[in-house]
Amino acid sequence: MRHAQDSPSTEFVGTGTDPAIAIDVRGLRKNYGGPPGSAGLNGIDLQIPTGTVHGLLGPNGAGKTTAVRILTTLLRMDSGSALVAGHDVRRSGRQVRRHIGLVGQAAAVDDVLTGRQNLLLVGRLNHLSGAAAAHRAGELLERFSLTEAGARKVSTYSGGMRRRLDLAAALVVAPQVLFVDEPTTGLDPQGRRAVWSAIRDLVAAGTTVLLTTQYLEEADQLADRISVLHSGVIVADGTPDQLKAIIGGDWLDVSVANPSELAALRGLATGFAAGEVQVDENTLQVSIPVSDRTRALVGLSAALAEAALEPLDLTVRRPTLDEVFLQLTGDGAAVRRPATMTEPEVQA
Repeated sequence: MRHAQDSPSTEFVGTGTDPAIAIDVRGLRKNYGGPPGSAGLNGIDLQIPTGTVHGLLGPNGAGKTTAVRILTTLLRMDSGSALVAGHDVRRSGRQVRRHIGLVGQAAAVDDVLTGRQNLLLVGRLNHLSGAAAAHRAGELLERFSLTEAGARKVSTYSGGMRRRLDLAAALVVAPQVLFVDEPTTGLDPQGRRAVWSAIRDLVAAGTTVLLTTQYLEEADQLADRISVLHSGVIVADGTPDQLKAIIGGDWLDVSVANPSELAALRGLATGFAAGEVQVDENTLQVSIPVSDRTRALVGLSAALAEAALEPLDLTVRRPTLDEVFLQLTGDGAAVRRPATMTEPEVQA
């Protein structure tokens, strides 16, 4: 991959002093020439503990890839500071690159070589012996279900196979910090599970992972903590459960048989809702955010019986990250006060 060139900075940013923090970002800004808030980054802060997975979510144009490119030394920041693996991104790019791995959105593998040759080449470039590189290549080909394809040229691979090989190449020598931009785009369920397993193994061995993804289920499965980007600013930050608590501790989903019953059901639901009630006219379902699941369930059941409404189904569930994401990045999210969920606010 192409690296930014090192050059001295006239601005003192500091040096890493806390080994417990793998990525430390303060006031990071990047503007591409448009009006403030239209693109780039507008002063984000991130402190990511060593040995964890941090998810970076946001709609297209939110600034996710810009952040990754700056932290991997491929793009210069306009202002702010960033330390990766204890090294200053602006002043010590070469040192940063020695401690990181990057899996970008496009697979960076050589089509002329076979899958095995690609992995052997990466191993040798990272100073593994021939035997060690061959052993590691075999391990990774098996892990990503590429053993049979390992002898074929990459030009014959499908998009999903290339993606798996690209991630395997990033894992030949476990980096201290791994940046993964949309890791499972285009993969089938088996391929996604293989990628998830590989990331979990890396983290268990001490690697820190910064993950951007368009699959909210993926962030929910992998991330210890998630930051939601919108218009270049972080509008929410917390564990998956803490973010879900932003729009209510639990949800009641109630479905009816007849469209004519939806209006009455919505009217009853409003009295027990801790937020905006959602109505799906296609599935004839009403979803109700509640702060006290037991009280809401008992009260709504009684209200339905009194109104002679018999629901087809009534279930209690936790909110999904999809619902959090849509609320935070929908209309008006750009002016929402940034919500940082701290440990005492976690709901049981």
